Amino acid sequence: MNKKVVILGAGISGLTTAWLLKKKGFDVTVLEKNKEAGGAMESIVEDGYLFDRGPNSGLETVPIIKEVVNDIGLSNEMVYANEKGDKRYILRNGELHPLPMSPPAFLKTKLFSAKAKMRLFAEPFISRSNDGYYQSIAQFVKRRLGQEFLDYAINPFVAGVYAGNPEDLSVASAFPKLYELEEKYGGLIIGTVRSIRERKKRKEQSKQNAKMFSFVNGMQSLPKTIAKKLGERVVLFAEINSIVKKEKGFSVSYHNAGFDKKIECDILLSTLPAYVASTLLRNIDGNLANHLDAIYHPPVMVLYLGYKNEDIGRPLDGFGFLIPAKEKKSFLGAIWSSVLFPKRAPENTASFTLFIGGSRNAEIFKLDKEIILKTVIEEFQSIMKISVEPVYKSYRYWNKAIPQYNIGYIEHERYFDEFERNNPGIFLSGNYRGGISVGDCFKNAELVTEKIFKYSESNNGGK
Repeated sequence: MNKKVVILGAGISGLTTAWLLKKKGFDVTVLEKNKEAGGAMESIVEDGYLFDRGPNSGLETVPIIKEVVNDIGLSNEMVYANEKGDKRYILRNGELHPLPMSPPAFLKTKLFSAKAKMRLFAEPFISRSNDGYYQSIAQFVKRRLGQEFLDYAINPFVAGVYAGNPEDLSVASAFPKLYELEEKYGGLIIGTVRSIRERKKRKEQSKQNAKMFSFVNGMQSLPKTIAKKLGERVVLFAEINSIVKKEKGFSVSYHNAGFDKKIECDILLSTLPAYVASTLLRNIDGNLANHLDAIYHPPVMVLYLGYKNEDIGRPLDGFGFLIPAKEKKSFLGAIWSSVLFPKRAPENTASFTLFIGGSRNAEIFKLDKEIILKTVIEEFQSIMKISVEPVYKSYRYWNKAIPQYNIGYIEHERYFDEFERNNPGIFLSGNYRGGISVGDCFKNAELVTEKIFKYSESNNGGK
């Protein structure tokens, strides 16, 4: 395959695809405007604390993750989460309750009332919805499982995954496997049982059972190592100016090292965030740009705190906790980072990652930053039974964080497919297509690699 491929963006989606294409013999160049590879994966070390300012971990849901890690020689640095992280808490009435992970635990838990537990047993008898793609995860869950399960399980879960609002997110687009359980099997409980066998055939792990992983030096080790292995194929400090569609192939103009440069290619893959790609691709298809601009990315602040172990009043025996909207707190939840992975905090201290804002509480950023931090830290310390100030504090504010797969997102998805059909040789990828998780990005990188390979074959006369 002597086709020249230019990939826009050196996040995990772009770099993984570049690596897979290189293995298939393609001539690949990755253009990245920042000084480092990684995209949203940012890992910093300061005062002995290791802080992941974007994704703090991944789930090993598909085999391609381990394959790439082995390929690039990073397997010795890959670490799996401490088993203590299996316990996850939900805040209710100011107290942390472990999320029940088995039928006996569900029957015993105080997180849900007796009425809510009885309501769950009615789930297999609930019929399918007629709303199809145009129903929210809130509507879906309330209909199948009841209001209390929505309030104290799904609402905090959605905040933890998307920093999103269940009343806005499309069940079909944001949680396609959940939607499929109803569409394919008629219900969630019976569907879960029947889908286990099919998942095993595909050699996939459910997100509930997949192992959580990171790296000794943080998540950014993964994209930085891929970039290092790709060598000169990755061009940093490359600010893209324009993309021109030619009779055959594409011309990409960019600024690098003080000079304006141009690169010609047969195939173009954009893995840029939707709101960045829209500007660059508007001259090729204005409707595509409108669809990309319509995807909402709420603001999120990631706050990192360190405390001495002796000052923490409750046991650190889990992953962390999520906060339902009904609890009316100023943040979405917290991960007990130093419990999960080694070398996240100096000896005799613990570190925590808190998430603020998102779709559920974007208005909070109208307040002064210091007021936000003070309020959040006070609430966190009350929950964790801490009465002293943190010994370490750092934060990262993302003005546009996670793309929201809101109701009607199917219209965007359909247009992305149509755009690729109408513009052979251009491919769209990234976390606004096919899922936002690290595992989803790997899975989609594998899919887009296969699409590019097939396209290239068809243009080589099948040779």
